[in-house]
Amino acid sequence: MEIALEEAQAAGARGEVPVGAVIVAPGGVVVARAGNRTRELFDPTAHAEVLAIRAACAAAGRERLAGHDLYVTLEPCAMCAAAISLARIGRLYYGAADPKSGGVAQGARVFAQPQCHHAPDVYDGIGAQAAEALLRAFFAARR
Repeated sequence: MEIALEEAQAAGARGEVPVGAVIVAPGGVVVARAGNRTRELFDPTAHAEVLAIRAACAAAGRERLAGHDLYVTLEPCAMCAAAISLARIGRLYYGAADPKSGGVAQGARVFAQPQCHHAPDVYDGIGAQAAEALLRAFFAARR
C-alpha cells in the first residue's frame, strides 16, 4: 500500500484526484503501478486501477491476472470494480471507503451482482487514514 500511496501523492501533485494503485504478481513482485491520469490524458477511464490493470496485462501478455493482488488507495468505483472482475484479480486491498462513488462496499456493489463473473477477495481499510488525509488535503486546497 505504501507504493500505492506514493502513486496517489504523485497524481495529486499533477492536479489529478490523488488515487494510486499497484498490482502484485504471485511471489510478491510488483508488475504495475499507476496514479489517476484522467485530466492529463483527457480520458475519463484513466483511473489508477484501470491503468495498472492495462499495464499488468500487457506485461503478462494476457487479459487475465488470476492470483494477482491489487492495492488501491480508494474504494474502486463501479467501472474499476468491473475491470477488476474482468481481469480476474485474486485479491483487492483498498484504503479509504468512497461513500459517494464507491462500487465495492458502497453504491453499485459490483461484486455482489449476479452478472459479476468473478469477485476477488476484498480487504478494506488498509492505509485508510493516509489515503483519506491525501484526499481531504487535495479537495480542501481546491475549495
